[in-house]
Amino acid sequence: MASKFKSFSVFSIPVLCALMLLWTLGPLLQSEAQAQAPQAKPGGPAAVPGGRGGPAPAPKKHLLVIGMTRGYHHGSTSNGLAMFWNLGKESGVWDTEIRTDMEWITYKQPGSEAHSLPFFDAVAFVNCTGDWGLDEEQKQALLRFVRDDGKGIVLAHASIDANYNWPEFGEMAGGWFDSHPWNTFDAHVIVEDQSFPAMRHFPKRLRIYDEMYSPKGWSRDKVNVLMRLDETKLDYSNPQVAKRARADKDQAIAWAKMYGKGRVFYSSFGHTKEAWEDPDVRKMYLEAVKWAMGRTEGSTASHPKVD
Repeated sequence: MASKFKSFSVFSIPVLCALMLLWTLGPLLQSEAQAQAPQAKPGGPAAVPGGRGGPAPAPKKHLLVIGMTRGYHHGSTSNGLAMFWNLGKESGVWDTEIRTDMEWITYKQPGSEAHSLPFFDAVAFVNCTGDWGLDEEQKQALLRFVRDDGKGIVLAHASIDANYNWPEFGEMAGGWFDSHPWNTFDAHVIVEDQSFPAMRHFPKRLRIYDEMYSPKGWSRDKVNVLMRLDETKLDYSNPQVAKRARADKDQAIAWAKMYGKGRVFYSSFGHTKEAWEDPDVRKMYLEAVKWAMGRTEGSTASHPKVD
């Protein structure tokens, strides 16, 4: 019994002393290690949004998508509405509200669970043809939404075939529809600004099947031309085509511009149902909405033709 106690005393006392020393010095050693650990520098890699210790995820934006037609009705309009809804759902960037009228183009306070323009960050107009029938308050509301509040609009395909008796609309949009001289065809397209977010995924030159508009009341000097038809590949031999096409042969089919504080994007893509399923067109409109909402940056500076 004595030998067992002696053995315990000899070997256990040093161990107990070591444990007590670690218990005492442990917090001091941990604090020293934390002090010496490299700290994140300003401007360095950001923490994953929503991750532990990182910033909160960016709040979702709100997109109003309108598919009202009072002129020519495109059979692909519902496809376009669905595309914008799906893009918001898939990307997580925005929630979508869909209307087939212009009732929410107003700053008046709505009732029930309805909304008006102040709720939204951007509006996408899908093939909204004809006179939209906006009263004066609604017209001023849409102009204010972009010009004064710095929000954005995306005009898809036939949405510039509208409001010909409303000069401010043409100024905001960048122009109106004039004609589609070649109707729906396999178009040779030149991407003039590949640095713009909605153009980065396109090659410099491409071919795409759709109906391409020829604008009027439009000037290259007032917009950033993102895409145009390759005039060297267009057939001007038909007198009727030549009569309907632009005399300067500057056939822009996508552009971006500022209107006051706000952002405006237009693309001619969206006549056919197939266009709304095209991955490149979908990507273009995804990035166009993000840009219109201020989530990304892209130039609106005008420039001469780029080949």
